[in-house]
Amino acid sequence: MMWDGLFTDYTARVVIAGSAMIGAVSGALGCFAYLRRQSLIGDVVSHASLLGIVLAFWIGYLVSGEGNKSLWILVPGAIAAGVGSLLLTKLITGRTRIKEDAGLGLMLAVFFGTGMMLLRWLQRSRPPIPGRAGLEDYLFGMAAAITQDDLWMIALLAVVSFAALILCWSRLKILTFDPVYMAGIGLPVRRLEALMLCLLVVGIVIGLQIVGVVLTVALLIAPASAARQWTRHLGPMVTLGAAIGSISAASGALVSATFDHLPTGPCIVVILNAVFVVSLLFAPRRGLLYRRKKRFVN
Repeated sequence: MMWDGLFTDYTARVVIAGSAMIGAVSGALGCFAYLRRQSLIGDVVSHASLLGIVLAFWIGYLVSGEGNKSLWILVPGAIAAGVGSLLLTKLITGRTRIKEDAGLGLMLAVFFGTGMMLLRWLQRSRPPIPGRAGLEDYLFGMAAAITQDDLWMIALLAVVSFAALILCWSRLKILTFDPVYMAGIGLPVRRLEALMLCLLVVGIVIGLQIVGVVLTVALLIAPASAARQWTRHLGPMVTLGAAIGSISAASGALVSATFDHLPTGPCIVVILNAVFVVSLLFAPRRGLLYRRKKRFVN
């Protein structure tokens, strides 16, 4: 697609706008996952979401008689599967001697394996289920499939997520850095933990449309990792993480729309990784080159 007609193309505008909103939400929420060392949770939830997507599509087919891949149907299923995988992990680790990382790995295998099995079954079912084509795109993302209706869903999730962050900012900040102190002053730690986990699930699931199950964790963690190199404070880190996620996602969508045969998800992840490498090298105080220069001067 030529540059002069890029922004007049309706599909390109929708994809770029949707990618920007998704990147902002994932980048902001990913800062909390990064600081709380919950990156593995992002990987588990993203892979578990495949099962929720397939089940939501199947239930929609049973109800209406035809398959529907609208995000208004698939996203609630993905969120339910993501939350379910985390709840089952807590149940298993709380009642057995299995450690949390092993429990998360187990849930990833169970949910993702079951989702892949059902996906293959749907694809090979006879007679063919209407609308089943394209479900496999959620493995690696298909940003070009974003519609105006999907854009409203993405915008709604973005508004709800940022509103929750703003309203509960002070408590989520304490929870991130000192949950023991929070419990000591009588604040509802479990409720805030549940809220934080639900927000993380939203931040992960919202990115499935553009980067897919396999690469979603990069959209969650890479902006936070890059932002952490530039600041020591949570507020600026979340703001910078959202900006990096939004600009990188929009840039990836723009590159994909400009050059043929370049998938959007991998383009976004490559740009995010490039931003992270630049931050890792050149950020003041924490950057590798800055620290090496300071050591050489001293």
